[in-house]
Amino acid sequence: MNKASEVSKAYEVQSEEVQPLSILSPDGEIINEAEMPELSDDELKELMRRMVFTRTWDERAVNLGRQGRLGFYAPVSGQEATMVGSEFALDKEDYICPGYRDMPQLVWHGLPLYQAFLYSRGHQHGGQIPEGVNVLMPQIIIGAQILHATGIGMGLKKRGKKNVVITYTGDGGSSEGDFYEGLNFAGVFKLPVIYFVQNNGYAITTPFSKQTAAQSVAHKAVAAGIKGVQVDGMDVFAVIKAVRDAAERGRNGEGATLIEGLTYRFRPHSMSDDTTKYRTKDEEGVWSEKDPIERLRKYLNKKGLWTEEDDARVKDEAKAAVAEHIKKAEQIEKMTVPGLIDSMFESTPQHLEEQKAYYNKK
Repeated sequence: MNKASEVSKAYEVQSEEVQPLSILSPDGEIINEAEMPELSDDELKELMRRMVFTRTWDERAVNLGRQGRLGFYAPVSGQEATMVGSEFALDKEDYICPGYRDMPQLVWHGLPLYQAFLYSRGHQHGGQIPEGVNVLMPQIIIGAQILHATGIGMGLKKRGKKNVVITYTGDGGSSEGDFYEGLNFAGVFKLPVIYFVQNNGYAITTPFSKQTAAQSVAHKAVAAGIKGVQVDGMDVFAVIKAVRDAAERGRNGEGATLIEGLTYRFRPHSMSDDTTKYRTKDEEGVWSEKDPIERLRKYLNKKGLWTEEDDARVKDEAKAAVAEHIKKAEQIEKMTVPGLIDSMFESTPQHLEEQKAYYNKK
């Protein structure tokens, strides 16, 4: 093949339509047996437990936010497959660099739930990660976590580790400069990073079509020289398959992967958002029929692995856990300026010691 043909072929690749990986239909049927990830019955039930728990926790957290008992909170209902499924596909030694909506991944990776609540309340202890929990705290700056993950990926490669790092952003984050910088760096150095874009159709109120002329987020992997895949983000099996494959590529030194999960948030962007201003009932109805929990429930029901009693038990478990952990969060000693300074420095600079002394006298 001559140079001109190679260039022509490159453009053909970029112009191809991306077909999202789908394994489990909305009716709970396996439609792509060849791609079905290997999961035991116990793993299937645990996956369902986590998704139902997360939906219930989200519903309670929304109410806590309305009561003024939480600070900033970004609802997650509808995105359980991308969140729970992607974490489920990782090892505990792998790292997670989240955005502000990605609390479920952190909690299922080991962060205590009460610390997730403290983070929402703006308390410093919410960001004090327990030893052995390989996560960073959610990044409020859109896309900044992309660079953090890329740096961790470089560190893992230099140390010869077989771990991978996954980072999340939304479709809005894929329009940030940090996104392109991170992907480019990972492509050059073949880093063990998984860039997971949860494309829920809107960056707050801005539809995806207003952000990019690209056919998909997955196409953007081509320019960075990394693998790009698109999955049905309402299909937890497709998410697990894609993340497992990406993790294997990273562990084997084959480089980074960009995953675009097509998903939908059933609730507002945040507690101050009004979805009626930019979404239609028809659109919401179409996506509700793709509910990731409902399709997994149908599948497990057919296999005799899940019952209404199981559902009720997990919901009660989640409600009790939320009540326990919000109570614990509310009992934590209130923040002070001296305490904040101490939590930031191992050896406090003199000018901050003076500030601490000033506040301690007040």
